[in-house]
Amino acid sequence: METSLLFTKNHEWVLDNADGTVTVGISEQAQSLLGDVVFIDLPAIGEKTESGKSFSLLESVKAASDIYAPVSGEIIAINEVLEDTPELINEAPYEGGWIAKINLSDPCELDALMSFDEYKKTY
Repeated sequence: METSLLFTKNHEWVLDNADGTVTVGISEQAQSLLGDVVFIDLPAIGEKTESGKSFSLLESVKAASDIYAPVSGEIIAINEVLEDTPELINEAPYEGGWIAKINLSDPCELDALMSFDEYKKTY
């Protein structure tokens, strides 16, 4: 699945849902660097995001880390399962560990993200 994802330099991933929305999470590498995730502060549905700005916070046994919006838009869904089982981010970062779905305000922002191969070569 990760080969169809786009990535940011801050290790967030984006799945283009092909309907003007994207699903967002953090990469396998990011979750391994963080260690065991113990808490996530999810964004609110309806909240506006701005590309490159913090929209969520993860806490692990090692550190707290901001999660940056890879695109601008409006939060239309959050992964509420993470409130009780934040460890899903470690166990399945590309499936069950997704964080939010965003309605894109500018689909052209996707062009600025890295492909899986570019991300893998860079990190």
